[in-house]
Amino acid sequence: MKKFKNHHPENQQNLGEEVEEILEKESDVEETPSDDEISAAGDDDILGALKEENQKLKEDYLRAYAELENTKKRCAQEIEKNNKYAVSSFAKNLLSVADNLHRALDAVPEDKRDECEGLTNLLKGVELTEADLMKAFEKNGIKKMDIIGQVFDPNFHQVVQEVEDASKPNGTIIAELQTGYMLNDRILREAMVVVTKGGK
Repeated sequence: MKKFKNHHPENQQNLGEEVEEILEKESDVEETPSDDEISAAGDDDILGALKEENQKLKEDYLRAYAELENTKKRCAQEIEKNNKYAVSSFAKNLLSVADNLHRALDAVPEDKRDECEGLTNLLKGVELTEADLMKAFEKNGIKKMDIIGQVFDPNFHQVVQEVEDASKPNGTIIAELQTGYMLNDRILREAMVVVTKGGK
């Protein structure tokens, strides 16, 4: 509070004006925010900024986590795919071995197989070898296509010859010149087939 100067009675009017001026100043000071109020207002701004930053960091974290999970899934799928089809190139090389074993068995007519004991034993050995090879194929997801009597499908079969036969639907497979194989759910080798034509 401001101290008053000594006034003479003749200056009472001036004194009153000075008092009013001081009271107005004090009123202005009371309306001015205090340090605590200023500090509180600043804290609200800081709190708001921190909340925004926290929300942004949460969103960034969730986005990064989702990307990580997607990457893990893709890697797992790639590993599974590689494990599933890793044998494809090796299996293709073995298909010719399977073909030759089958040709060796077909080369001897049924009525000649029992004429010579040595030939009979040889054929049994070839049959056992072919059976073991088929077991190894099956263990690794490689299977023969069962196509005789089915309708030709260009995704799995390759037509080598067409034969007139009106008794069967057009495109029916009646013979297999080369066996087709599947590796799990993928085609490993197309089957070479003979189909009918002239039917419905």
